Amino acid sequence: MSVTVSLPTHVPVLLNETIEGLQVQPGRYFIDCTVGSGGHAAAILERILPSGKLLGIDADSEAIRIAEARFSDYSEVVSLVNDNFVNLKAICSKYKFYPVDGILLDLGVSSQQLDTAQRGFSFQREAPLDMRFDSRQGLTAADIINTFPEQELAHIIKEYGEERHSRRIAQHVVQSRPITSTVQLAQVVEQVLGRKRARIHPATRTFMAFRIAVNRELDNLKVALEQTINLLRFRGRLVVISYHSLEDRIVKEFMRREASSCLCPPGTIVCRCGHVPSLKLISRKAIRPTSLEIESNPRSRSAKMRIAERLK
Repeated sequence: MSVTVSLPTHVPVLLNETIEGLQVQPGRYFIDCTVGSGGHAAAILERILPSGKLLGIDADSEAIRIAEARFSDYSEVVSLVNDNFVNLKAICSKYKFYPVDGILLDLGVSSQQLDTAQRGFSFQREAPLDMRFDSRQGLTAADIINTFPEQELAHIIKEYGEERHSRRIAQHVVQSRPITSTVQLAQVVEQVLGRKRARIHPATRTFMAFRIAVNRELDNLKVALEQTINLLRFRGRLVVISYHSLEDRIVKEFMRREASSCLCPPGTIVCRCGHVPSLKLISRKAIRPTSLEIESNPRSRSAKMRIAERLK
């Protein structure tokens, strides 16, 4: 049974690999923690009908609105929640949706968010400096850019954007205040770095840094990952797709730690930590998109997928 699509959608990244990694089968229960426009969710839903169930979560109310319209004929098997996955355990408790057979996190900003100019995620169009996944949240990128001290701005740009010129950019940002639009911020960064940079626009890393700071993406990811373990049933799968090194490092370290039989410091003769592995690594190395997928969907080029399976 196929799920009819009649609304704007994005092209889901690593779709076949996601379905295979989650081991999607009829009658099983799955959580899509970043349901977005429903690309991955639709493919999961097709394969779990008629008796399986799907819980979709997204901090973006517009994404939930699109997903609700898309899955309106499946309200008995699909539950959609406008919330941040940092609250995953509480959401599952509220909806009595556990244990589950698989959990998916497709991280970062969605195509729909990037393509909606007024959201302020992209410097390609003039827009307010918003960058919030959840519009109910108070703090915006404009608040950070125009009120945070120079030293703190430099820290954000360096730590979250991995930008080696963070101090110079932060200094110029403070000197250029008030900065009110995406294009203005991009121009400020460009004045510092120029345009002679390979592959990406000079403002890309700075924009990413402020987006991560606004939405507390890395902190929320760490908290959510810890909650996934006890929500998965035996042999349930955790699949995470990340798009930059900071996210992937968090996911990799979490999965490796939970798959380890000992967490004692190196050189410890006798294990004293008592750690019991809760996960088994399915993919020792990150799974990457094929050249064909990258050609058809350029936004997939930086994607990395990691898979782990719940142990008893």
